[in-house]
This record gives sequence, structure tokens and C-alpha cells, in this order.
Amino acid sequence: MPHREKGSGPPSIVEVAREAGVSTATAGRVLGGYGQASAASRAKVEDAARRLSYRPNGLARSLIHGSTETVGVIVTDVGNPFFASAVRAITDVVRAAGYEMLLANTDSDPEAERRAIQVMWEKRVDGLIVAPQSPESAERLRALADAGLPLVLLDRPLPALPQVDQVIINNTLCAQRAVAHLVRLGHRRIAVLSEAARDFPRLRDAAPAEGDAERPSAARLVGYAAALRRAGLTPDPGLIVHSPYDRDAATHAVLRLLRRDPGVTALFCTDNVLASGAVAALQRSGRACPDDVSLVGFDDQEWTTLVRPRLTVVRQPNRELGSTAAERLLERIAERRGDGAGDPGTEEAATTGSGTAPDAARDADAQDGQRLVLRGRLIARDSTGPPPAVS
Repeated sequence: MPHREKGSGPPSIVEVAREAGVSTATAGRVLGGYGQASAASRAKVEDAARRLSYRPNGLARSLIHGSTETVGVIVTDVGNPFFASAVRAITDVVRAAGYEMLLANTDSDPEAERRAIQVMWEKRVDGLIVAPQSPESAERLRALADAGLPLVLLDRPLPALPQVDQVIINNTLCAQRAVAHLVRLGHRRIAVLSEAARDFPRLRDAAPAEGDAERPSAARLVGYAAALRRAGLTPDPGLIVHSPYDRDAATHAVLRLLRRDPGVTALFCTDNVLASGAVAALQRSGRACPDDVSLVGFDDQEWTTLVRPRLTVVRQPNRELGSTAAERLLERIAERRGDGAGDPGTEEAATTGSGTAPDAARDADAQDGQRLVLRGRLIARDSTGPPPAVS
């Protein structure tokens, strides 16, 4: 191996050119993969690069090719199994396409989200998948959308950015079906545990069609209220229980509810973290499930079949959510480069290549972006049953 001074840093393209006996421009064309070079010159440069252990400068290559071969992903809680599963699927899809992924976690903090967006922009990612922190995220993302950076919204829509693709779950309909299941069993005092409970006055009379424009927890509240109205029941504000996304907080919120209103016979939780807290609360309260209180959760995590009774849940297609978002982003990146990714208006562009086509629907009314809706489904297990008989 040619001698280089210790501490002199990684070899430069100038050193490779000198070692190969060619011009720096020729070495740059060979190592950068652009322009023309003779077979002899190419062999000399590649041999010199191997001898010097030369590694290409990623930033320089991105300036030449207009691509860093990276995508960014920003989520609110990577520790939540829902997002962990979706992010894993994103990773699998983008790596198979030759990209690497930069991941940021915001903890639903607006300032952390702003910093994450800025970092992704400065790192020159080729595209970005975002689970927005709140509707205010639209303003933080607008500059990127206006600059033409391919964006896909994950799980949470932003009506203020109709030009951006979004991949969501049919949250409102799923919540309707979950609550309708409890109604069919005979329940009338059905409570709901939700992070969006304080928005209920605004949401209680919303039409189901309006629900999926809301963030997931709010959309599920719309479905809850719609199911009660359809059953001829008036939503009771006293049964709308607020809790942040925290297991202990959810436990205490449910315990307070049961002390305040012992007539509650069923509880619908709009999130898997809240459902785990509700299970703990029922255990601590001494209430039998489902003999005293029936329980429905949202998202089918591994623990939901390990507890007894096994939990009735709305199962979300978590991995498909991530893979669909990743595939849509790659399509947008290809379209921006002019690689001929196909007509974005075709049905094929609205589904995934992983067997999820029957479970996805495209909103034809979206202005420029596509609204891809994946379907969740109710899984009835042992935690729901008829209400206790009134003696």
C-alpha cells in the first residue's frame, strides 16, 4: 500500500489521481460515476482507489447526482409499538430500494419537530415521511412542500396541506364498529378514554365523513359519537374521559371514572397505551372484565392476547401503513427525478406492492396529493360481553 503520513486524514480524489497517473477530472468522473473515461483510465483509477482505501465523499456525490440516497422519517413516539412497527416496515422498503433512513423522534414537542424538520432539510434527504405532531405542523412543513421535497404524511392528516400525500387508517369507521359492537351486546353506559377528550364539544355532532380529516384520536371520538347517535343514544359528556398518552395517567383516569360513575358497563380506549392503563385500572378496582365492565382497545399489540381476558381490539395494519408510506415516497422521488414511475393517477399508484391492495383506497377528491386509506378491523375476544344484569 502506498505510504501516507499518519494523521493525514482520508485520501482525497487528488491523491487517487496522482497515484493512478491521471488528471483529477478523470479520477472524478470515474469515482463519481458521471461523464466518460477510457477503459484503461477507469482501471487505473479503480486500482489506485483500492490501494489507497479511498471512500467517496457522500456530500460531494450528492451535489453531483442531486441525491443523498437517504430518506427522513419523523414520528412522535418511536417507543410506541404502533410507530415502531411502521418504522420497521419503512426501513425494509427503502433499504430494498437502495436508500438509507434518518429517524427523528419528537415526543409530540413542537420545537423538537421544528428542529427535526430543519435537520432533515440540511441533510438534503431525498424525501420525508412525517407523523405530524399537531395541525400546526402544517406551517412547519409548508416550506418543504413548496420547495418540491417529496413528502408523505404518516397516520395523521393535515388538511392544510392538500398537495401532500397522506397514508392513514379509516379511524372513524373503526371506532364506529367498535362502539356498535358494545351496543349490540346491550351496553348503554359506554365511556371512552381519549387523548382528544377535550375536543369533544367540537366533535360530538361531526358527520362520520368529516372524521378522518382529524388526527387519529379525534377521528375515533367522532366514530364513538356517531355510533351512539345511530343507536339512539345521546353522548354523555361525563363519559368522555381525558388522558395523555401515558399508562399511569390512563390508569388513574379510569379509576376516577369508576368511582364517579359506577354505572359504566363498557369502555372504549382510542389507543393501545390507554388500553393498557385501563386494564390495570380494572384489575385494581376489583371490577371483573367483562362481567362488570367490557373493554375494547385500539391496536392489536402482543400483550393484548397475553392478558386475561384477552382484549377485544381494533387491529390496525401497522406494517402496511409504513410500507405504503415508503412506497409512495419512493414513487414521488422517482417522479421528481423523471424516472418514469408511472401515472400517479392510476389505481396501481394508490396501492402497495405487498399484497395490501384490497385494503387501500384512494381519495379521488384530494387536490394534488393522494389520500391512501388502509382498513383496520374489529377483533372480538374475551374482554367484551353483555352488561351485568340489573337486579
